[in-house]
Amino acid sequence: MGFFDFVKDAGKKLFGGEDAGAAGAAAIEKEVADLGLEGDIKVEVSGDTVKIAGAAPTQEAREKLILAAGNVLGIARVEEDIAVAASEPEATFHTVKKGDTLWKVAEAAYGDGSKYQKIFEANRPMLSHPDKIYPGQVLRIPPLA
Repeated sequence: MGFFDFVKDAGKKLFGGEDAGAAGAAAIEKEVADLGLEGDIKVEVSGDTVKIAGAAPTQEAREKLILAAGNVLGIARVEEDIAVAASEPEATFHTVKKGDTLWKVAEAAYGDGSKYQKIFEANRPMLSHPDKIYPGQVLRIPPLA
């Protein structure tokens, strides 16, 4: 089981109120489906915490499920228990700060800002454009192959 922290005051607005409960879980499940993310998961929302459990075909799919659940306004923590069918190296996560660009994030992560496209692709479909990141958003930083 993994625990991941997110910025509660940042993210996509999917539901209102402090404790969304079943409605929040349904909204997150719908967001996962709308993004076309692979995985068979069950979602629970309690206060500012999301619990997701189930299975994903790859490590990348698992990480994207975590990000889709956590980058939601009002969510501060994701507790996950997602089994992965194929073992792969894990990515690291980066919380965007004011003034960050994908170029700056790639420079810090890889020592080469021109590798920003790798980070952009690793966060699709949650990111629609490399310039559309915001402070508090959590991004996947995949290992260099």
